[in-house]
Amino acid sequence: MSKIRVMDENLANKIAAGEVVEKIASVVKELVENSLDAHATHVVVSLMDGGLKQIEVLDDGDGMDKEDALLAFSRHATSKLYRDDDLFFIDTLGFRGEALPSIASVSFVSLKTCSGEVGTLLEIKGGKLLKNEVSDARKGTEIVVKDLFYNTPARLKYLKTEASELALCVSLLERLALSHPSVSFTLFNNERMLVKTTGSGNLHKCIHEIYGLGVSSKMIEVHASNDDFDVSGFVCKPEILKSNRNHFITIVNDRVVKNYDINRAINDAYYTYKPDTKFPIVVLKIDTDPTLIDVNIHPTKQDIKLDKINELYDLLLKTIKDALYHSLLIPDAIKKPEYNEIKDQYVENFVKEEEKKLDVYSTSNQVALDLSYEEEKEEIIVNEELKKLVLYPVGVAMGTYIVAQNEEGVYLIDQHAAQERINYERYLKALKETNVLTTSLLFPIPVELSASEFLTIKNYLSVLTDMGFSVQEFGVNTFVFKAHPTWLRTGYEEESIRKIIDIMIQNNGEFDRVKFNEHLAITLACKMSIKANMHIGPEAVEELLQELVLCDNPYNCPHGRPTIIKFSIYDLERMFKRVMN
Repeated sequence: MSKIRVMDENLANKIAAGEVVEKIASVVKELVENSLDAHATHVVVSLMDGGLKQIEVLDDGDGMDKEDALLAFSRHATSKLYRDDDLFFIDTLGFRGEALPSIASVSFVSLKTCSGEVGTLLEIKGGKLLKNEVSDARKGTEIVVKDLFYNTPARLKYLKTEASELALCVSLLERLALSHPSVSFTLFNNERMLVKTTGSGNLHKCIHEIYGLGVSSKMIEVHASNDDFDVSGFVCKPEILKSNRNHFITIVNDRVVKNYDINRAINDAYYTYKPDTKFPIVVLKIDTDPTLIDVNIHPTKQDIKLDKINELYDLLLKTIKDALYHSLLIPDAIKKPEYNEIKDQYVENFVKEEEKKLDVYSTSNQVALDLSYEEEKEEIIVNEELKKLVLYPVGVAMGTYIVAQNEEGVYLIDQHAAQERINYERYLKALKETNVLTTSLLFPIPVELSASEFLTIKNYLSVLTDMGFSVQEFGVNTFVFKAHPTWLRTGYEEESIRKIIDIMIQNNGEFDRVKFNEHLAITLACKMSIKANMHIGPEAVEELLQELVLCDNPYNCPHGRPTIIKFSIYDLERMFKRVMN
């Protein structure tokens, strides 16, 4: 008797559901992407108990006729691919034809849809058609999914709590809204509105609606292109940072994706503008020829492969770094709350009105968000603010913060962060020089290493020579340094040499001179700078302020911490109640 049999279609759909439908957010993603592919301009997602009990997606898209509605629940049935060549020109979010049959095989699905005059109602439970009849003729589609995984308890038990599943759904819809700012999105849970965007087509306004005024007012617009890629969007100033990469929102050809190389480019662009453990909020739209990307590498279609990734990496790196450099300003110590208070009141009233009625096509209640958005527009000023300042030192507070003033207000300068920035730029400039001045050591410095470390450094001897070191092998697993570049701080020669060797060893055979210079400059700058609670005299304070204003980027240390904070005259008068507005 034959052991190999053709799998039952419903069983195959259940197996496919294990790949396509991992959680509640997976169902929402597939259904909303279908709405977007159907050219919807309004999409409403209504959840009950975070989607554990019910998921409803309502749109005003193209809809389907009866034949297409039935066929849509057949495996590998799709309106988006017809030929093999179509795989190279995918311009839709869905194309596999697996989502609907997979979802219907593990839940109870009710579908109302209409593309013209006659609507269709289908009800499917566990992959079996229960009802097929005529419904109302509202153009668009309404799909309701209940009791997800009711017939696959092994999958059901791995669903998270209501709060966790709901959080994933909210995050998903926010990303989809940012990728399609011309579409109005609304998300309800138990009839309470959690997300609302107006579909204005303005990405900055959409960022405002998702993140609020505190973030949207600190975003920097970017635009760039080369022969293969067009990049646009917004990146945040370094004063707004998160503890994870979840806010790297990258959109390739209108598809929200997660790509390691793109994320690396974003993170590298913020190098020296932020601590290693913090990450920016970034919304970037990347448009390219569909033939340069492959989205058919995972059932969820969240990861993609990109051709010419090195060119895209360089474009993103330069674009973001330039935007940050030209837009950094001294952060104000006191945040002005007026606009936030206005916005919060508007939004509160707006939410109350929306919760009374679920009519997503009404635009009369959108005035509140429109008004609050108009208030937050901010002119981007070129990075010259601090360089034009004349600061008069007053003293040093707590042995750490230099107090300075001028006609605009009072400034606090972190003496360690400021000198760290000065030293960093000095070391980085020296490391880039081709003609290096050196000085001989009166007493050569021996450095003994393990056998593996010795072999690693032996491969880098030419790099050490280019930097200005005179180094030779000396005995077993030992090098001796007889001269060094003049930019090494006097009295710290041996400590600096050992730091350089440690950094070279940490590279694990992957040596990049540019990144090495950055890492070395940061390390030496930190170690060779004055520390907190270290007293410095008036002359040293004056010199530090003069050197800081000459820096290329005087606003933060190479680890991303601010060097200077401003208390404007207005801030001080508000604090002391001299002004009350």
